[in-house]
Amino acid sequence: MSNQILIFLLDTILGLFSLALLLRFYFQLLRVPYYNSVSQFIIAVTDFIVRPARRFIPGWSGIDLSTLILAWLLECMIVTSVYMVQGYNFGENIVAASGVMGLLGIAEIIKTTLYIVLMMIIMQAVLSWVNPHSPLTPLLDSFTRPFLTIFRKRIPPIANVDLSPLFVLIIIQLLLMVVAGIHMEITTMLRSD
Repeated sequence: MSNQILIFLLDTILGLFSLALLLRFYFQLLRVPYYNSVSQFIIAVTDFIVRPARRFIPGWSGIDLSTLILAWLLECMIVTSVYMVQGYNFGENIVAASGVMGLLGIAEIIKTTLYIVLMMIIMQAVLSWVNPHSPLTPLLDSFTRPFLTIFRKRIPPIANVDLSPLFVLIIIQLLLMVVAGIHMEITTMLRSD
């Protein structure tokens, strides 16, 4: 019981911080408006670790690699901590286990990214019906536009209803299934070592 509580706390606290780092990375990558309360909150929460990391991890072509690498390292820490709490012995083959933890960290980053896009599209759809002039609307529009534009170019609205969010959500669900399968395969590699 205490192991489950510890795993829950680790996953929740570190997972939320990893989510904040990923949001900061994607907000910058997708040029989400800087001066809104959500962006300012994300920057305030993550600045203490991102600023020092930028000294050691430079950006590349305008991409803030330090924030992405910090999120990945945090996901690796979460996965490793969960396995340690569950009693997995890393001492037998530490090099292979480290590689597997790194791969699991990448899988978690991809899964979290897909859930971020999924939630942003759902929030945008709900706000467009309930409160289209919400302060969150520009943020959500900037974030989801690259994903929705792919389908908006090819599928015209039907009776003034934009179906592009539906297609993006279907693809995200398919990708989540693929990531879950890859995650299981990576976990199997760890257990077979």
